[in-house]
Amino acid sequence: METAKTVESAGKLIRQARKKGKTIGLVPTMGALHIGHISLIEAAKKKTGYVVVSIFVNPAQFGRGEDFEKYPRPIEKDLQICREKGVDLVFIPSVEQIYRGENLTWVNVEKLTETLCGASRPGHFRGVATVCVKLFNIVGPDAAFFGQKDAQQSVIIKQVVKDLNMPLEIVVCPTVREPDGLAVSSRNQYLNPQQRKDALCLYSALQDCLKLYRQGTTGTKILIEQMRKIIEQVPYAQIDYISIVDSESLENLKKIDRGALVALAVKIGSARLIDNIVLDFNE
Repeated sequence: METAKTVESAGKLIRQARKKGKTIGLVPTMGALHIGHISLIEAAKKKTGYVVVSIFVNPAQFGRGEDFEKYPRPIEKDLQICREKGVDLVFIPSVEQIYRGENLTWVNVEKLTETLCGASRPGHFRGVATVCVKLFNIVGPDAAFFGQKDAQQSVIIKQVVKDLNMPLEIVVCPTVREPDGLAVSSRNQYLNPQQRKDALCLYSALQDCLKLYRQGTTGTKILIEQMRKIIEQVPYAQIDYISIVDSESLENLKKIDRGALVALAVKIGSARLIDNIVLDFNE
């Protein structure tokens, strides 16, 4: 495994792999790697011949008062995980490498960024889309791998690649969960034992929604209200949103009459947790 801290050194190593006829897979991360990231690395290894993991805590996607400064950065542990999983290159750029001077060019995606997390985190997806385009340009991957847990992000990045005619495939891998159902997240480590237990209300709400849908309930107002009741059983849980939207356009649905994304964001203690499931209309 090799590491690179500059755009130029990463590019040189990737070009060498290209000359050997290898396809390039990119797993973009902010570090604090966990089993969810490992599943992306494993998917990349199966599909491509040279796997690049980027570790970059992107300041442009954090809003004022969010956790940029305290976001976990266990770089030595991350490198060990990458080494054990057979990653070929770990790209660890500084902020100055990615944003060289004042950044005047940004990637803005309309409509898809105005709902769900975009509604409560203005500017977040501008930062996400911009850094992803930067990484795609630096690495030049044949495929990039994202997790379904960040469903809105995946939809947005797919749109960016389509709209900008970028020559790569976006591969969305299933959400990885703990044995009790909690979606794996780097922010889970912010939870104390009681909060960790209470955080299961997100998964419980989603599973109840799935059950009701399979029993024939398609009205989203009813489904959302039932999920809200389950989450509100945790008195201190702060609901950001509970939404049921079209799985592609992310437009709110009154009735599930097509593929739907059931998504929620809830603050438990200091941790803002997100989770989702997809309801297949043909199921």
